[in-house]
Amino acid sequence: MTPLQLHRTAHAWLQTGRAATIVEVRSHRGSVPRETGTRMLVTTDTVVGTIGGGHLEWQAIAHARAGRLDDWAVALGPSLGQCCGGALVLGFQPLTHEALAAWTLLPPRFVLQLYGAGHVGRAIAHLLADIHCVVTWVDARDAEFPAGIASHIEARCVDDPPAEVATAPKGCHYLVLTHSHDLDLEITEAILRRGDFGFLGLIGSASKRARFVHRFEARGLAPEMLTRLTCPIGLPGLYGKEPAVLAISAVAQLLRLVGDNDNG
Repeated sequence: MTPLQLHRTAHAWLQTGRAATIVEVRSHRGSVPRETGTRMLVTTDTVVGTIGGGHLEWQAIAHARAGRLDDWAVALGPSLGQCCGGALVLGFQPLTHEALAAWTLLPPRFVLQLYGAGHVGRAIAHLLADIHCVVTWVDARDAEFPAGIASHIEARCVDDPPAEVATAPKGCHYLVLTHSHDLDLEITEAILRRGDFGFLGLIGSASKRARFVHRFEARGLAPEMLTRLTCPIGLPGLYGKEPAVLAISAVAQLLRLVGDNDNG
């Protein structure tokens, strides 16, 4: 469950008068299961979200259900059964309108435009359903979008997919994997001409990349911009052509990219 989904669950519970305790990682130091700002909701019979699992989470749930609202400073050592070596402070407070109003959402890991709702596109969207990100999923074929898409993934059926590139924010990441090589070419060219993307991944082989680059060079695109085109997509060394494998590899590549950027 993403932070936004958890926030919406908290809001729905407030509307129905359901009592719950917010458990929050108030601060952390060193190696810990989850970072500062992570929350979960605890009721007498339900837990939504996670602060990392294990014995730490089990004790935090018991702490919340006992009605204890004092902060809890925790060292993750052998006595807790979690030898991460770090330390954190957990906060506990009743779910109220005031608590929800003060709830600061962590920023999304990335903003993505995903082009193509075929087998690989659907597998990628499935993986992103539980990742804190913002996704615009573009295809001209409305019937290809599955039911029950996560709320942070906007399915956008349009007649002219390349025109959607202009709607993306600066620094957006892009994955291009439509059913048509010609459409892939036009979308990729539009992204390259914008130039302000964070990542541009194109599904296909090295030979497809070479053909596309040759076409782009003929259309006057700068060589230094073409070096930023990633094709094939996915982490090196992960083999397999099944949609799920390709999706896992592509999403892992995105997560590693944004993780590297966060770490300087």
